Amino acid sequence: MKDKKVYDVEDIQKLLGIGRSKAYAFLDEAYQKQEPFRVIKIGKLFRVPKQSFDNWLDKID
Repeated sequence: MKDKKVYDVEDIQKLLGIGRSKAYAFLDEAYQKQEPFRVIKIGKLFRVPKQSFDNWLDKID
């Protein structure tokens, strides 16, 4: 995942250890608010800019 500029739903699932439906619900909410990280929606596909997500995840630790 190091070379990617964006994460997809499967990446988010693995990174957070959550299921598919939870990941979609979480990303949909984040997309609506553009918080706690940026989310791009292309049709039905969610893409999360890696830097935005990683910065958010680093703040949680």
